[in-house]
Amino acid sequence: MQITVLAGGVGGSRFVRGVREECARRWPDGEGGTEASVTVVVNTGDDLWLAGVRLMPDFDSLLYSLAGVNDTDRGWGRSGETERVAAELREWGVGWPWFTLGDLDLGTHLARTAWLREGATPSEVAHRLQRRWPLGVQLIPATDTEVDTHVLAADADDPTGEREMHFQEWWTRYRAALPAVAFRQRNIDVARPAPGVVEAIVGADLVLVAPSNPVVSIGTILAVPGIREALGETHAPVVGVSPIIGGKVVRGMADACLSAIGVETSAEAVGRHYGSRSGGGLLDAWLVDDADAPAAAALEQSGFTAASAPLWMHDLDTSAALAGAAFDLARRGSARPLD
Repeated sequence: MQITVLAGGVGGSRFVRGVREECARRWPDGEGGTEASVTVVVNTGDDLWLAGVRLMPDFDSLLYSLAGVNDTDRGWGRSGETERVAAELREWGVGWPWFTLGDLDLGTHLARTAWLREGATPSEVAHRLQRRWPLGVQLIPATDTEVDTHVLAADADDPTGEREMHFQEWWTRYRAALPAVAFRQRNIDVARPAPGVVEAIVGADLVLVAPSNPVVSIGTILAVPGIREALGETHAPVVGVSPIIGGKVVRGMADACLSAIGVETSAEAVGRHYGSRSGGGLLDAWLVDDADAPAAAALEQSGFTAASAPLWMHDLDTSAALAGAAFDLARRGSARPLD
């Protein structure tokens, strides 16, 4: 059983932990693991250079979460974190004072940057980082090309003007409060999928689209030339999980991103934004929360395979249950066996 997940952000991290757990429960290997193989294609649009080091926030969130060393209270970064280096950098006026790098987290960034400076690619660095902990899944950056996302937004100092800023500034400093006009990924036209990405999608038995930000996480992955084509080519069912529950985003400010591209903040609208593969879109099936069951019924009438289930991921059990619901929906909408 080969499962490939497209993911980014905290929601993606929680979902992937649930996928790993549900695989261990359904297809145990007798040693506490699973006979299933899980590969995660990780969004790299949030990445940036800051204070001379390369940050890959979504990759690191997945790495720390799967390793069990993440800060569960904040939802990002390492547990037991200190911030002495960040305080010293602020005294020197280096970096962004509103974007704090924890000391343990900074160690990861320094290791990554050292390897990149030595000539390693981001996907090679990702492989090295994963060797430290037994993750039970494989993480692959969507691309080795730097496709950092920039936002064209209203200027905070001139409401009649616009300026471009890195996504992290718009997201973290301004909390997405500045109306966004457009999202632009640098170098996206020359980007190529990282080694193993296309193979993981085309060769999968099941492809899952995590409940991540549809615009800047999943949207960036899909914008890498070759990835959307691989999703069209795969014989595996492609099942998406809604990041919207009851008309509200589960976490973060994804509604500000959706508004910028003219998509309503609703489970049905996001499903239609992705589109059904039968109509040239992305998905074979769409899983929504029980609160949005009418959306599933409406999408079924439009040619989607759709269903509802509890989507809130409060802990490992509810995350695993959500993954199980996605597995079951894939089985319902696929002619291929998923066992």
